[in-house]
Amino acid sequence: MTLVDRPLIQYAIDEARAAGIKEFIFVTSRGKGALEDYFDHSPVLEQELRKKGKGKLLEVLKGTNMDSGAIAYIRQHKALGLGHAVWCARRLLDPKEPFAVILPDDVIAAEKPCLQQMVEAYEELGGSGSMVAAMEVPADKVSSYGVLDVDKDMGNTVSAKGMVEKPAPGTEPSNLAVIGRYILDPSVMKNLHTMKTGAGGEIQLTDAIADEIGTERGVYGYRFKGQRFDCGSKAGFLQATISFGLSRDDLRDELQTFLDELSAERAAAQ
Repeated sequence: MTLVDRPLIQYAIDEARAAGIKEFIFVTSRGKGALEDYFDHSPVLEQELRKKGKGKLLEVLKGTNMDSGAIAYIRQHKALGLGHAVWCARRLLDPKEPFAVILPDDVIAAEKPCLQQMVEAYEELGGSGSMVAAMEVPADKVSSYGVLDVDKDMGNTVSAKGMVEKPAPGTEPSNLAVIGRYILDPSVMKNLHTMKTGAGGEIQLTDAIADEIGTERGVYGYRFKGQRFDCGSKAGFLQATISFGLSRDDLRDELQTFLDELSAERAAAQ
């Protein structure tokens, strides 16, 4: 899916690169071949852009290229949950090093990219344990998320004493929801290997992270600075399109004029 003029996956890659990540694993499924082609080099197109003097477009194109060996693709043959999708990449990860997980449907507009914020906070905590991005959500939305049970609140960072995936209304321990950014200790992968099913009969990443609570490594939530858009929903995707469009110098004036005129027409009709 394209947000303004870039696919959602490109926003995720740019955010990861800003955080210092240089190697990438995509967990995909049938019908996602276009994803692999997107990140491949296109010599013919590059040559044409050079001939026509379209330097800006050439720079945009280079941003989609990946060096050989920097990217790998793993297939998840059955949709058994986010935890299972992460588990599928187990053989490509260093068993002694933490790794990051990004869900591209969660787009976060921030002055400093969300994952970069998290990496800096993670290092301040000593570079061990697991960290999840977190944000307060309205009470009527809590049951749609994994939720943190907070032990200690240290401002931007909290330590967790529990995590619950999609709690039933009225049972949630807080309204601090887990968003699609994670820095995970390699022990989380061992927890996933048990193939324990959770909410919805799926293998939940939240459950594998929760198993780390109480260990010396610990689990932390990070309240990121920025605005999150759920591009997995129609309304969220439209909101992101408008917001990102208004942030662009080349689109802002025309888009704002249209929105003002549309608002005026609706007001007159009412």
